[in-house]
This record gives sequence, structure tokens and C-alpha cells, in this order.
Amino acid sequence: MNKGKLTNILTKDGGVRLIYADSTGIVQTSVDIHHPSKTVTAALGRCLTAASIMGSQLKSEGSTLTLRIMGDGPAGSFICISDEKGNVRGCCENPQAELPPNSEGKLDVGGVVGRNGDIYVVRDYGFGEPYSGFSKIVSGEIAEDITNYYNVSEQTASVCGLGVRVFPDGTIKGAGGFLLQLMPGADEEELIPKLQANIDSLGSLSALIAEGKTASDIADIIFRGIPYSILEENEMEYKCNCERDKYRRAIKSLGILELADMIKSGEEAEIICRFCGTRYAFPPEELSRMYEERKQEIKDAQTKPEQQA
Repeated sequence: MNKGKLTNILTKDGGVRLIYADSTGIVQTSVDIHHPSKTVTAALGRCLTAASIMGSQLKSEGSTLTLRIMGDGPAGSFICISDEKGNVRGCCENPQAELPPNSEGKLDVGGVVGRNGDIYVVRDYGFGEPYSGFSKIVSGEIAEDITNYYNVSEQTASVCGLGVRVFPDGTIKGAGGFLLQLMPGADEEELIPKLQANIDSLGSLSALIAEGKTASDIADIIFRGIPYSILEENEMEYKCNCERDKYRRAIKSLGILELADMIKSGEEAEIICRFCGTRYAFPPEELSRMYEERKQEIKDAQTKPEQQA
């Protein structure tokens, strides 16, 4: 089951927005694809959940949000891409990286990600220049880093919470997260202390999800003493947009000499999608067709100026 659920919630006075995600199925799918270590499983799961929540804020169809976390930990960089519906895909540079538990006996997510580095967020609306944001990693635990990103880079008072519960056999028993944001005009002096106290009483988010708690159960805790309404609930899924034609175009764009060398080797070219693991094979005879197509494209490009003259 590669699906999850996103829930949009707003306080009755319109002062606070909460986006909540149960991403258990999505994170399990990422485990099935990438076979990461337990600590990287938790880190990648948090990244996927955060990207899905952030991407769901996009307004226009066909938009994408890319979350790139580049820390100095052994896992290397993480990249997750979401569409406007929260459908998400992601990968990690070194998925087998592992560290011993931290001083609290928990998975050392901050250590495997790295406590120094950068976070990049790119929103591509399909037209014009993409919007890019940037902030520094503050802990490597990801939720704190996303909170810092919104507060520093986008000047939006926000709190992010993320959690992934990984069982010893590698299965995911609970994964999810939330993004809480104050809306313009909200009474910060009254709301912030109350919300902070409620969030502090939340406990382990992944444990609550593993126990079967729903979006409304979580909202009851976060908005204790604050009336709210659930606006909408939507499914999202782990979804890759790779396709054979895209990789074929990429190979053909390598150039005549590179294609000639590939054909000369007599071996098929192989590309494996880094997000979903799908294998695309291009046998020598197809490489030969690409070579002829590329030669013709070059010839056509050279004759066009002469025709215009």
C-alpha cells in the first residue's frame, strides 16, 4: 500500500492552519524500493513526509516542490519531490549508511543526515522562474530544520513535527507529520504559548499513528482549547513520473561520439530510476537508431540557416 492521507485543518477564527499527513504507506514503499538502513529509513521517511506536506500547499496543477537536504552526515544528500496533491518520491545518496543509536537510545537521524549543511526548497509552477528558498541545517533531525526554514527563509511563524516508527524487521508501523502555521493577523501573543504547550504534550507522533490515532485525534491535542474545522482530506501516494521516452531522449542527447562508443561496445545501455528503481534497457540496435536520428537532427540543424539565407 503506497498511499497516505493529507488533512487540512483551520481554526474557527482562521488564525492557524494545520496540515497533517499520515505517510505510513508512502514510507513503507520507499523502504521496499531503496532498502535503506533503519536510520536512513527514518530520515528519508521524514523528508518524504515534509515534502508531501509542503508540496500540498502549491496552488496550480502541474506544480512541483523539491526539498533537498545536503548535510555532512554519512547518508549524503536527500532529495524529495512532491506535486500539488502531495504525491511524492524521494531518494538518498547513501541509503545503506548507518550509525549506532544516540545517547537517548533512539535512531541517530541527526547524525546520519549531518548537523551542518544546507536545505534548499524549489517551487516550480510550470511557468516563469522557479521560486528558490534556502536555510542552514540546525540539527539534522529534519522537523527542526523545516521549522527553521519557514521561520528564517519565508518569515512564516511555523512548527513542523515529523516521526517514523521503524520496527526491528524494517517494517513501518507509523509515519507522519504536521506543519502548523500562523496566518496573517493571528494573535501571536495568545496563540503561541497555548499551541506550544499543546505540542509539547503530544508525545511521539509516530507512536500515536501506530496506535491508530487519526488526524482529528492529533488535531484535538494540538488545538486543545481552540475550536477548529477539518477543511478537507485527500489521498497522496509514493508516485514516480519516470518513463522510458524521457531516458531515451537523455541517452540520445549525449552526442554522436558517445553514442558511437556505446554501439561499439556491443552492450545494451541501462538506466535505473533513482526514485523508483525501475530498470530501462536500450539494446545495441536501438542505440544504432538513436545514432542515426541524432545524425539527422544535426544535419537538419546545419541546413536551416542556409535555407533561411
